[in-house]
Amino acid sequence: MTPALELRDVAKSFIMHLQGGVRLDVVAGVTFSVRAGECIVLAGPSGAGKSSILKMIFGNYRCEEGQILVQDGADHFDVATATPRQILELRSTTIGYVSQFLRAVPRVPTIEVVAEPLIVGGVSREAAHAKAAAMLHRLNIRDALLQLPPATFSGGEQQRVNIARGFLPDLPILLLDEPTASLDSDNRAVVQELIQDKKRRGTAIVAVVHDENVRDAIADRIVEVAQFAAAA
Repeated sequence: MTPALELRDVAKSFIMHLQGGVRLDVVAGVTFSVRAGECIVLAGPSGAGKSSILKMIFGNYRCEEGQILVQDGADHFDVATATPRQILELRSTTIGYVSQFLRAVPRVPTIEVVAEPLIVGGVSREAAHAKAAAMLHRLNIRDALLQLPPATFSGGEQQRVNIARGFLPDLPILLLDEPTASLDSDNRAVVQELIQDKKRRGTAIVAVVHDENVRDAIADRIVEVAQFAAAA
């Protein structure tokens, strides 16, 4: 079976322009693949490059070497060489991403924030709002909050809004960067259920999770990022 996502010898470094142009090598030789319905967890200490790998897959960071091959229907795209337009298209049709922090336009109601990806994808506003409300209820966001902007919420509530927005579209690939970090045990359990639901529906998932209990509950395989440490 062709992987939904495959990384081949990917490398990333940063040039620290405010530090005299010092080059900071992050990872090199990153190689792994993810099948439909499989969850890969990237493990390793803080600063090892786990989030950077997710951002390269999503196209936020460009890699210096290697290939990031994404199956998009009958086609394959290399995110490493894709144009900005192609990357934006992949984000709307193929790759979802739940980051550590919610980024939303101020004063936009929570229901609109969560429903937006469906509306952009062609779902009617009424249907998108219904699906968004159901997802938010599942994540224990009260009805009274749906018309309020998430900027007024607690950190845990904002993260649940972030999760709802990321999980709502039915995309083939989902990237998760510490989705349960600021959640209580009940809501961590809900997120684990959502991940299992995605796997059953054939979504290929790459996750960064520091909580060992969550990691053990969702991971089909663990990729140790330390093996990809760039040479000093």
